[in-house]
Amino acid sequence: MTSQPYDVAIVGAGFTGLAAAYDMAKKGLKVRVVEADVDAGGLAGTFEFSDGMRIEKFYHHWFNNDLYVPKLVRELGHEDDIVVHPSRNGMYFNGRHWRLTTPLDLLRFTALPFWDRIRLGLMVFRVRGVKDWKQIENLSVREWLEPIVGPNVYRVVWEPLIKSKFSVHAEDINAVWFWKKLVLRGSTRDKTGGEELAYFRGGFGRLAEIMVDAIRAKGGEVSFSTPVTGIRTEGRRIIALETAEGPVEARQFLFTPAFPIIADIFEGKVEADYLASLRRVRYLGNMCLVLRLNRSLSDTYWLNVNDPGFPFVGVIEHTNFDPPENYKGSHIAFLSKYLSVDDPVWNYSEDEYADFALEHLKRMFPDLDRSWIKEYRMWRSPYAQPVTERGYSQYVPGRATPFDNAFISTMAQVYPEDRGTNYAIREALEVSEEMQAKMAARADG
Repeated sequence: MTSQPYDVAIVGAGFTGLAAAYDMAKKGLKVRVVEADVDAGGLAGTFEFSDGMRIEKFYHHWFNNDLYVPKLVRELGHEDDIVVHPSRNGMYFNGRHWRLTTPLDLLRFTALPFWDRIRLGLMVFRVRGVKDWKQIENLSVREWLEPIVGPNVYRVVWEPLIKSKFSVHAEDINAVWFWKKLVLRGSTRDKTGGEELAYFRGGFGRLAEIMVDAIRAKGGEVSFSTPVTGIRTEGRRIIALETAEGPVEARQFLFTPAFPIIADIFEGKVEADYLASLRRVRYLGNMCLVLRLNRSLSDTYWLNVNDPGFPFVGVIEHTNFDPPENYKGSHIAFLSKYLSVDDPVWNYSEDEYADFALEHLKRMFPDLDRSWIKEYRMWRSPYAQPVTERGYSQYVPGRATPFDNAFISTMAQVYPEDRGTNYAIREALEVSEEMQAKMAARADG
């Protein structure tokens, strides 16, 4: 096997794979992206309702302090498709809806005694006092946060969200995950304490398709419905990806799916210890019910669900952020549930899950009638959320692999930040630069 038609083969057409491919293609490298799914975007992919109206499978926005998404959008010539809207946030607790968008809303949050509200408001200053995140990496969220805000604030405000987000792993999550979220969100506030969020007109899936077109325009190739089943190797080098469409040969390889998927691809070609390190990182799945309604549930965009006994972490009414006229007058709501794939709910059919979720949603919105719902779809991702346990930075695999010409870049490696399109693009640019430097060094040698 002597022909090497591609400089780089990339597994996965999520934003990491696409951003790396675009960066390398525009620099003259011959790039091939292979994706198991039918379209681009990964967790940011879109779908169509019965009349062609399009929306994400899982809710998305980016923050006004994110750098990499808007920079890429501008480079692609689509800056006019960036829309910025104020965010209206709230909480459902103790059978009541609470607005929690501004500091004044916090003062009105009488579910907490007055001094607990003050402690909650002052928490941001304690959070900013952490300069070295590794100092708190061996503490759980509870161990770090409860002494700062007090047990009552933790029980009412944060514990329900951590439990809903991380399910059976809630007590294992290290404090860094939460600290970084608070730091980032605290820096997005305007002078009044409100928050503005950004969105790409037509959805992040449309942005992914624009990236695919840009890669192809630079001479790259992107293939869909092409799962990678294994690799061909010679010594410490990969020479080809195994796919149903035949081998894909290249000089360099980049793998961007979740670690367990990469482990399956590498099975039988690397030492057991390395496979074990890939499988050491645990994940939670997500089930997301997308409702298309003929009226609004509320005026809140992001409603955290803090009442015990509710199966979802949030009700995200997308059209309270991006208006209904962009969705043929419909109102779109996402019901998000994180869970282990061993949970019996994971195996519910779309209709079973809709019945399950809507029963709980009606407890939150008693006027809700089934006639409000025009359509619904349910989406599943088994590797939606990496579980960042204590000491995560010590055991999460890096970009290097046992192969001299292969790298890994996944959303589980953006730590201490949490998964997000902005950081996927950042990581893509960094690994692209690293791979190009290695190819240049090899050519010089």
